[in-house]
Amino acid sequence: MRNLITDVAGLTVGNATDLVLASGVTVVLFDEPTVASVDVRGGGPGTRETDLLAPDETVGAIHALTLSGGSAFGLDAAGGVAAALAERGIGFPVGEARVPIVPGAVLFDLINGGDKNWGRFPPYRDLGYAAANAAGLDFPLGTVGAGTGATTVDLKGGLGSASMIAPTGHTVGALVAVNACGATNFPGGAHFWAAPFEQAGEFGGLGLPHPLPPLPARPPLKGLPPGANTTIAIVATDAVLTKAQCKRLAVMAHDGYAHAIWPVHSPLDGDTIFAAATSKKPLADPIFDLALIGDTVVRTLARACARAVYEAIALPQPGTLPAWRDRWGHGP
Repeated sequence: MRNLITDVAGLTVGNATDLVLASGVTVVLFDEPTVASVDVRGGGPGTRETDLLAPDETVGAIHALTLSGGSAFGLDAAGGVAAALAERGIGFPVGEARVPIVPGAVLFDLINGGDKNWGRFPPYRDLGYAAANAAGLDFPLGTVGAGTGATTVDLKGGLGSASMIAPTGHTVGALVAVNACGATNFPGGAHFWAAPFEQAGEFGGLGLPHPLPPLPARPPLKGLPPGANTTIAIVATDAVLTKAQCKRLAVMAHDGYAHAIWPVHSPLDGDTIFAAATSKKPLADPIFDLALIGDTVVRTLARACARAVYEAIALPQPGTLPAWRDRWGHGP
């Protein structure tokens, strides 16, 4: 296994990165139309086509999911992905027309030091198109794609991914762009909140600090206005699930954020999670199997959040936040 979301059969991932812009786009393409849903817990989300992911809506499957920087401007990225899919004849059939279904979410990275003076046309449609055409099974983590301009309260954020086999035998994966208002690390230190879930030293193998430090009365928060942060993610499994079951999986997945980021789901964040099922393996029990898959998704997403920060490198612009490796590259 690659320890990436692409370990889930039936999907690929592409990134487009612009370090001058200090922003980028990440896309998940599905080999076949795929059942998905979404759950939003942050107070300042930026999303596209999330309403159709409700269990009672008509469209039963999607073709891609997009994560992007650029705040509201980044919503254009999904249009570029849709254009790339349309060139391949992929889309929801409406008579002779084919309409690619590409929900997406954005994060705020407009004041991170990058050159956002793009004039009349923001670059995100072109970045989305490039990301779609770059999709494959292997991809880098850290300061790439939607994680390019991402930050946490005191460290560079980034793009993270992880995978795991559930006790049911199903594969689960997570892909996340961490641009949190809070922190992924214990205050002032190298240790990750997600340490109990780490596998094979994937984010430094430091474990939990000992003794555990007392927490400050005031949690760490970026000094930015509401909506200026967001952690956005996609979780996937090869299980056969309905839209309602995907909705429940997305709801459960938010506990992965809670295990990896403190504080989370604040009015300053736009935290959003998509859940997709590529329908390769049926469930033996629709209730208990889903519970076990959901628990595995929580663990996997928490690990992916830590990997996003661990793998990041600092932006080249002066005065930007340091990366974890800048401060703790050789451990605490």
